[in-house]
Amino acid sequence: MNKLQNKIAVITGATSGMALATAKLFVEEGAYVFVTGRRQDQLDKAVREIGRNVAGVRGDSANLADLDRLYSTVKREKGHIDVLFASAGIGELDKPIGMITEKLVDDTFAVNVKGTVFTVQKALPLLRDGGSIILNTSIANSKGFAGASVYGASKAAVRSFARTWTAELKERRIRVNAISPGPIGDTGTFANIPDQVKSYMVTQIPVGRLGLPKEIANTALFFASDDSSFITGSELAVDGGMAQI
Repeated sequence: MNKLQNKIAVITGATSGMALATAKLFVEEGAYVFVTGRRQDQLDKAVREIGRNVAGVRGDSANLADLDRLYSTVKREKGHIDVLFASAGIGELDKPIGMITEKLVDDTFAVNVKGTVFTVQKALPLLRDGGSIILNTSIANSKGFAGASVYGASKAAVRSFARTWTAELKERRIRVNAISPGPIGDTGTFANIPDQVKSYMVTQIPVGRLGLPKEIANTALFFASDDSSFITGSELAVDGGMAQI
C-alpha cells in the first residue's frame, strides 16, 4: 500500500475498463488522480466510483483545446504531475484491407497517435523530473490480427514513442514505458464482439481466459511506482502469453 503516496497522476480515457481500474488503484495507493473522458455522464459516474482524491475533466485527447483545459486545471489545483498514463484510445478490429475508410484512418490516428503525442507534450511543463509516463499500446502493434491493420499501425506508433521519448527525456530522468494489453474483458473494445469470437480468442491465450482490467491496473502501478525505477523504454505485454509464443 501507499506506493504512490502524495503523487499526482493524470489518466486519460478513464471512464471505464482498464483506465478506470487504474485510477481506482492509484487512489488506493495514495495518489490524487485527474481523469478524463469525452462524455460528461460517464465521467461523473467514474468519479463517483473512484470516490475520493479524484477530479474529472471532460475532454477528448484528440482535441488540443481540451488538453489545454485539462492541464490548466491540473496546474491550478495541484501545480504538477508525477505520473501520466496516456490511456485514451479507440479501434475497430473488423476492418480488413478493402473495407478501410478514410474516416477510420483519420479517427483512429487522431486519438491513438495525435492524442498520445499531445497528451504527453502538453504535460511536460507540469511533469516533475524523475516522473513516469505510461503509454497504452496493444499486442496488435506486433501481431498481425486480420481486420486490425489500422488499429495495429496506430499502436505500433505508440510503442515507438516510448523508445524515442525515453531518449529525449533522459536528462530529466523521466521514464517512459508502454503497456501492451492482450484481450481484456469488461472493456469498450470488446463490448460488441460476439461471444463465439471471444471464445475463439480464449483458445489462443495460453492462460486460458481473457484478461481483467485490474491486471492492467497492476502493471500501470508497477510502472508508476519506484518498483520499476530501473526500467524505461520498455514494453510489457499483459496478454496471457497470446503474442509471446
